[in-house]
Amino acid sequence: MAGSPQGEIPSQLGKTAVVTGATGGLGYETALALAKAGAEVILTGRDDRKGQSALEKISGEVIGAKVSYEHLDLASLASIADFAQRMHVRQSLDLLINNAGVMALPRRQTTADGFEMQLGTNYLGHFALTARLMPLLRRAGEPRVVSVSSLAHRTARIDFGDLQGARLYSPWKAYGQSKLACLIFALELQRRSDAARGNLISNAAHPGFSRTNLFASGPGGFISLATAFAAPLLGQSAADGARPILFAATSPQARPGAYYGPGGIGELRGAPAPALIMPQARDATTAARLWDVSEKLVGTSFA
Repeated sequence: MAGSPQGEIPSQLGKTAVVTGATGGLGYETALALAKAGAEVILTGRDDRKGQSALEKISGEVIGAKVSYEHLDLASLASIADFAQRMHVRQSLDLLINNAGVMALPRRQTTADGFEMQLGTNYLGHFALTARLMPLLRRAGEPRVVSVSSLAHRTARIDFGDLQGARLYSPWKAYGQSKLACLIFALELQRRSDAARGNLISNAAHPGFSRTNLFASGPGGFISLATAFAAPLLGQSAADGARPILFAATSPQARPGAYYGPGGIGELRGAPAPALIMPQARDATTAARLWDVSEKLVGTSFA
């Protein structure tokens, strides 16, 4: 799969895509590539100034681009509900890219609804969003939902006894748990779609070691400094990091319930390839329990 991300994508003419966290980094590169492939792309973000800037940049780069921007704060269930209500004036939705996220916040923070910020933004917000947009997705011909996970899922566990990190908060534990939850969700959503004989493809992707602003806005200190030094040697650009996401979203070869990442050493960089899924992400019992807990927490059902 050599070449630019845009060159790898089949035509997306006639398709509509929602990309969360599209104001920068992986989300922006994903939205840009989809727009170049002819899709109608709805950029979302919580910072409207950045959202308008991203919209103008894509419109300036892609002649005739069908792009728009909508406010969406995944740390607020009310914002998610408002966005979904605005979306339901549309007939259908072909692609949902659940990308937005925060990383390893040094101190425990909570969302507007009291969830630990990383679990709430990275996972629960996307869980609620997908549930609310499911009627639109089901009306599409070949709908896909892509959940963005991370290499951090490999050492993570779902701590049902302290899911919100209220008793003991660790930045990296919370981040890993949130990204493991995203991967578990992607696989469980496919299981449930298959059981209902639906036409939805749910898969997941990770960007490897990509140079985005997540490190700068997250852990800070020594880790951010070390990342800055290591990135040129081990990492790749945000555009390259978006390639596995785009493969999962658009490729005819992308399989339902699969996971994609960079194919190089350690899955840090390289062309899209199947990625390693750890056993804790495949556990169906954990997935069913997490699904039930998530529906109760966000007050939204996929029924």
